[in-house]
Amino acid sequence: MTLYPKLILDALSNVRYPGTGKNLVESGMVEDNIRIDGNKVSFSLVFEKDKDPFIKSVVKAAETAILTYISEDVDIKGNISVKYRKILETKVKSEQTGAPLQGVKNIIAVSSGKGGVGKSTIASNLAVALAAQGYKVGLLDADIFGPSIPKMFHIEDARPVMVSVGGKELIEPIEQYGVKILSIGFFVESAQAILWRGGMASNALKQLIEEANWGELDYFLIDLPPGTSDIHLTLIQTVMVTGAIVVTTPQQVALADARKGISMFQNEKVDVPIIGLVENMSWFTPAELPDNRYYIFGHDGARQLAKQTGTRLIGQIPIVQSICEAGDEGTPAALRADSLLGQAFSELATAVVEVLDEINAE
Repeated sequence: MTLYPKLILDALSNVRYPGTGKNLVESGMVEDNIRIDGNKVSFSLVFEKDKDPFIKSVVKAAETAILTYISEDVDIKGNISVKYRKILETKVKSEQTGAPLQGVKNIIAVSSGKGGVGKSTIASNLAVALAAQGYKVGLLDADIFGPSIPKMFHIEDARPVMVSVGGKELIEPIEQYGVKILSIGFFVESAQAILWRGGMASNALKQLIEEANWGELDYFLIDLPPGTSDIHLTLIQTVMVTGAIVVTTPQQVALADARKGISMFQNEKVDVPIIGLVENMSWFTPAELPDNRYYIFGHDGARQLAKQTGTRLIGQIPIVQSICEAGDEGTPAALRADSLLGQAFSELATAVVEVLDEINAE
């Protein structure tokens, strides 16, 4: 049985704190630090004061709920620690620096200032294009609240298994089209909304990065949620990100948000090199008129933004009807190397490799 944080939260929602009558999750008593190592589960419960009369009974009830609602095989007894809110409030958080991920040469964050610009489409096809060029590639769908990578690779029904590596139980990524893939979408029902606090989403991201059998990779792409959030900060605190790609469209509203995304990575506390901008939906090209370009959303907006921010424009991807169909069918357009889109993504992959070589040489 594969354990993940939502299972633990669902079980704990059956335990009520006697002082308020509310369940532990609703009361905010489950700290966002659930750790899962094989069948071993550990986390902290937060109480208002150290002399709370219900501490022992609540901890016992929490253990019982996990064994009852999940499985008797879960190793939980003695793994629940207790913290006190007043003490936590006086703590000062220190900045953490991400560490390299063993066996991974380059970690690429794929980001966008806003949703709807095709960020996941770019991440998926870039991963496929890099794999087609002979590189070892991994792709993590870190869009916790809106995972779309499983559908784009036609692996919605895939369920990763645990494997033993060096005496440790790790999640085995699903491999498709030469790309190793993990997504929170593998662990939840496709029609089910994920109602997690930011901390829980961040914890899930850390698990998918640190507790997976990624093996040796030349490029590890992480498809981030749109905007700037806890997920982005968790990423840079968890691993050493080599560089970031910011995806936008030519529209002014998208460019304004892309500028914020660039600013986030360039912030001195983040300090992640910008690999470059990718302009998606640059122009419309009808299948029957491959040489025609119709600039529906504006012309060269990303090129102008790149100049203004001192970054590079590393790719312009046109709108072709087949890109939508390919994503819906689970066959990324980059698989068809001789097509217009296949060539565009191959050129993008080459540009990313060249820029990363420059970054790594500095």
